[in-house]
Amino acid sequence: MTTVFSAPTAVVPVAAPLWRRALPHLLAVLIFMGLAVLYFSPIVFEGKTLSQHDIVQFNGGAHELQTARAAGREVLWTNSMFSGMPTYLISTRFPGDLSNYLHTIFTLGMPAVVANLFLALLCGYILFVALGLSPLVSGVGAVALGFTSYNIVILAAGHNTKSLALAYAPLVLAGLLVTFRRNKLLGAALFALGLAMNVRSNHLQITYYLLLLVLVFGIVELIFAVREKRMADFLGRTALLAVAALLAVGVSFGRLYTTAEYGKYSIRGRSELKTPAPTDPSQQAAPASDEGTGGSGLDRDYAFSYSYGIGETITLLIPNFYGGASQMKLSDNSATGKALSALGVPPVQLSDYLAHMPTYWGDQPITSGPVYVGAIVCFLFVLGILIADRRTRTWLAAGTLLSILLAWGKNFETFNYLMFDYFPGYNKFRAVSMALVIAQLAMPLLAVLALGRVLRGRVASAAVAGASTHPSLAALAGKTADAPETAELKRKLLLALGITVGVCILAFLAGMGADFSSPIDAQMQQQGFPVDAIREDRASLLRTDVLRSIVFILLAGGTLWFYLQRKLSAGAAAALVGLFTLVDLWGVDKRYLNEDNFQTQTVAQQFVPTAADQQILQDQDPSYRVLNTANPFNEAQTSYFHKSIGGYHGAKLRRYQELIERQISRNNIQVLNMLNTRYIIQPAQPSQQEGQPGTPEQAQRNPGALGNAWFVNEVQKVQNPDQEINALTNLNTATTAVVDASKFPLTKTSYNAPGSTIVLTEYEPDALTYRATATADAFVVFSEIYYADGWNAYLDGKKVPYVRANYVLRAMPLPAGTHTIKFKFEPTEYAIGNTVSLVSSVLLILLLVGAVVYAIRQKPSSAGEAALV
Repeated sequence: MTTVFSAPTAVVPVAAPLWRRALPHLLAVLIFMGLAVLYFSPIVFEGKTLSQHDIVQFNGGAHELQTARAAGREVLWTNSMFSGMPTYLISTRFPGDLSNYLHTIFTLGMPAVVANLFLALLCGYILFVALGLSPLVSGVGAVALGFTSYNIVILAAGHNTKSLALAYAPLVLAGLLVTFRRNKLLGAALFALGLAMNVRSNHLQITYYLLLLVLVFGIVELIFAVREKRMADFLGRTALLAVAALLAVGVSFGRLYTTAEYGKYSIRGRSELKTPAPTDPSQQAAPASDEGTGGSGLDRDYAFSYSYGIGETITLLIPNFYGGASQMKLSDNSATGKALSALGVPPVQLSDYLAHMPTYWGDQPITSGPVYVGAIVCFLFVLGILIADRRTRTWLAAGTLLSILLAWGKNFETFNYLMFDYFPGYNKFRAVSMALVIAQLAMPLLAVLALGRVLRGRVASAAVAGASTHPSLAALAGKTADAPETAELKRKLLLALGITVGVCILAFLAGMGADFSSPIDAQMQQQGFPVDAIREDRASLLRTDVLRSIVFILLAGGTLWFYLQRKLSAGAAAALVGLFTLVDLWGVDKRYLNEDNFQTQTVAQQFVPTAADQQILQDQDPSYRVLNTANPFNEAQTSYFHKSIGGYHGAKLRRYQELIERQISRNNIQVLNMLNTRYIIQPAQPSQQEGQPGTPEQAQRNPGALGNAWFVNEVQKVQNPDQEINALTNLNTATTAVVDASKFPLTKTSYNAPGSTIVLTEYEPDALTYRATATADAFVVFSEIYYADGWNAYLDGKKVPYVRANYVLRAMPLPAGTHTIKFKFEPTEYAIGNTVSLVSSVLLILLLVGAVVYAIRQKPSSAGEAALV
């Protein structure tokens, strides 16, 4: 059987001029630019911005370091979130990583989200062209990969790095497949480029899932290599890819090295505590056990909190089967709209009220939209399983199955808990529903390869049939005799149609027995909401999308049937399937990212200081902290204006998270004092009496805040981290510090230095200077977060050791006299990583230049090879 990846045979052996071969690809690039610009036209033509929650939060948390960057300094530490943390996972630039320039070339300088969509289309196109498919069929593949609903949903949410990592993923697959199926040298170069750009996007969870798909490919290839006795070739190509992977990782080594180091101290690392946090402040800690509560990764319940429902998998084919999103817009004519009108909701308020309806009724706690790969893609994926070569279909079907099983998370504990406990690195990531990105790569890939196979099949059969009467085709007949006959393609086409339409019908019947209830319904019913109406709308959404998917499947299947019946040309058939795919995916995407998602606000306009913020900003001291009691650990508004006790980030320091859970959340004012919490923002409160004004938001000064540094009289020694954090419960932090003597041995524990003073004289996020006068030997505590890997202390210009005190702070003994103390954040990982990145970047660019020269000099013997180079 002819494999999926075999190039179409060229009748004319002479290679076309380079400009003629490049022309269709240039046209494709222009079309992709047009599609991306059209989808995000409010950004391009109206100067609007996309309202992205996570980007707003990022701008809040990154404001301090962005201000420093604008002043010409790249700081690696910020005090604006969680009392202080490295900037590695917020926004850190590595001058040695030259892939930034490659990214600018790829995206042609377009605005961020426009560039993300364009990049997804472009890289998808490169993947299919590299496999020898025609530009037109490759364009269909680009649309199928680029407009998958998850790509658009995550852009609406502000997950831009995730979107970029997904956009570059097809380049990695292109390099992988070209290495094993075509030219191993060009493939390795393309693999190195794709992986370097994917890792550069800085979303390691997406890279992890992508490498799982690569791993499945390697296992399948190994099995076939053993069977076909070609192990030497397999090992040689694998070694070449390994070298390419090392080079790609080297380009982002600075980012990876610093992230890996930080990971040991973040909530992704192992907790040093042996006892769980008490559920009540009065509860005493249990005896210590041998295992830390956090293990070496995330908490299992936390990691599996977003698990895709088993039945919810059908959204790959039917987008609104489970209602779409947690908040979706319903029309005035919906059952809910009519019910609310009957309850007396004014027409002027009805549309606004209907804009955020809880239509989702699946297993996840909240969702911005389903993972929908497209009805046509699902149909062609099934067809690909029927007609693709065994190696290809085994790999992509197995990858898709693995993706679905992983996404089920806690709904399939037998498999997923084993993965979480034993598979390397898997317990570092949360939101396992994200594993469906493997399917959204594998399914369109097999689907479009199947489309290309069908569009080659009829031509091949016609050539065989006409070879006897057309001598010029005799040679071609000898090469295409193994191609599937048109009749066999028709049979499998009808079978794939029957399977996918049949699944839609079964889904429709299953939906008839559903109650369409959601956990939020009980609360809404107590508030007098017409719950029966919203359930009726959920049922309507399901029925409508079942019929919608059937229509698109029949349109695509009918197009291919007419092609096999010789009623359409291959070009017309490919164009129609591409158009239907675009209309299908575009229509679903617009449900989750449309005109309502754009705004005219700038970043500065998104952060308008409240009266409380303005009050606090009158304080001109260089450094103090603010606690906003309204959802403090899930907002970055405070971080934009102040140095916040809270913040918004998914990878806090683990010790700080434990301090939140065991002390701050229990309103331990002594802990807030030691963190130099000078102001506490109390949210506005409504009036208890009708017609009376409520209490406005207020900023209350905390008189007990201990300042930037202070002297203590006593050091309380403990022997382990549990004793250290528990000691804070009743500790007077103004006079006493607690130190884990097992890690930081101290000989002196009592100090008496009356009249000693210490003041912060210079502040930079990564450099703090103090002027201290000690009347006798003393012990000073600093209200700064302890992070051993990078912070160095200098006493009168000489580097000195310091200790961790009060579980999260820095401290040091100080000799009598007047001194200058300076803390500098100088992580060696940044310097080393930057150097490795620079060397690797130069090598990658040289490799790419060599690959381009090599490719241009090749004289392709087939149309497929022409497309490859």
